[in-house]
Amino acid sequence: MGSRNIVAEKAAVIGIGAALMFVLMRFAAIPTGIPDTNINLGIAVLAAFAAIFGSLAGFFIGLIGHALTDLSLGGIWWSWVISSALFGLTIGSFRNFFKIAEGGFGISQVFYFNGIQILTNALTWVFFARALDLLIYREPFEKVTAQGFAAAGVNAAVVLIPGTLLIIGYTKIKAARAKKK
Repeated sequence: MGSRNIVAEKAAVIGIGAALMFVLMRFAAIPTGIPDTNINLGIAVLAAFAAIFGSLAGFFIGLIGHALTDLSLGGIWWSWVISSALFGLTIGSFRNFFKIAEGGFGISQVFYFNGIQILTNALTWVFFARALDLLIYREPFEKVTAQGFAAAGVNAAVVLIPGTLLIIGYTKIKAARAKKK
């Protein structure tokens, strides 16, 4: 029975995270001026959920949330959907460094988290998504380069501020609940 509860909890986390990511990416996107590249608060939700709940949750939240967003806009852009999933997977892989489960998301963990997310954003959007765009869709090099650098920059900034604040808020709520027990 215990393993069923864990599976149900993970499924709920993935569903909630993907839904939040979808809503924010679909309805709260701010254009950057670079074609098909927006400032999305959904990436902050993805990063926070991945950091809190791990790589499996991060992978599926990125995959489902981004795919639903693209589908609602008329077609799935697989290079970026896969990249969002890999971003979530990578951030979630460092979950133990952040010490969120222990309630220890202090200054050093904030620096770890943001160093990792900035590097992961650069690798994901400047290299991986861009390479997939070139290979799968034969997009112009100049266009995907501008998109990759813009996405890495705005995503890193969005995760830096709202993403960090989401995790700090979660940690404080969790600590307050632990004191009541």
